[in-house]
Amino acid sequence: MTGLPPLMAMEEGDPDVVIGLLDGPVAQGHPELAGARIRGDSCIRPDSVACRHGTFVAGILSARRTSSAPAICPGCTLLTRPIFPEGSSDADGRPRAQPEWLAEAIIGCLDYGARILNLSVTMGLGSSRTAQPLQDALAEALARGAITVAAAGNEGALGTSAITDHPSVLPVAASDRAGRALPGTNLGPSVGRRGLLAPGRGITSLDSRGGNGALGGGTSIATAFVTGALALLWSTDPRMPATVVKAALVTAARGRRRSVVPPFLDAWAAYLLLGKQRA
Repeated sequence: MTGLPPLMAMEEGDPDVVIGLLDGPVAQGHPELAGARIRGDSCIRPDSVACRHGTFVAGILSARRTSSAPAICPGCTLLTRPIFPEGSSDADGRPRAQPEWLAEAIIGCLDYGARILNLSVTMGLGSSRTAQPLQDALAEALARGAITVAAAGNEGALGTSAITDHPSVLPVAASDRAGRALPGTNLGPSVGRRGLLAPGRGITSLDSRGGNGALGGGTSIATAFVTGALALLWSTDPRMPATVVKAALVTAARGRRRSVVPPFLDAWAAYLLLGKQRA
């Protein structure tokens, strides 16, 4: 459904396409991440919620293609930037980031050369005016030619957050296997106008404690699919401007764009669209 398999068959990713993973820390000693181009500190507590979350998302992007959960873009460089302590999570057991930590991490990833920022994080809905440093960091990412991809959230609400409200951010909602928005995914005007739907139920990836059969879901996981698609598209021609790559993925999405529900990711259609533009 995602249009990723044919693109994955022809491309593993370019090391110059650096993805900033703003999430929990990653268990870099995991056997299925051996040989992956990962920069950043590894987990201290592999059993922590933060490490499990970060490693699961990293597996979707960077695990070996021979894994039972083959990654989308293992040839790209993954820059891990933990934005919450390994012992912290919200009342539902999900890691939660503070706006000031996230803003600092965004600038750090940009300074390293990140082209894509993957924000698989939970933040409360509300006015962006309460998080001005974060808004400034997102604007800086746009100015430096980076693409910011962010989870819409899993509260089942209609509205925006300090992240998804920013006009440069590509919000991602989660879908089931039929491409329908999950009941728990956040939706809203900014998600519908600028965002995408991607798989977010029954996804297999890496367990930070060493296994590769963990199941997960939600908008954090859906976000990694969109990030991976952007990374592969950009890897086919790293000289393309960010605006061109992002516009192709959003324009080629499958389905009608509605007021609060975005269309579904179609990476192969985006690749074909880019080919027509270059011809």
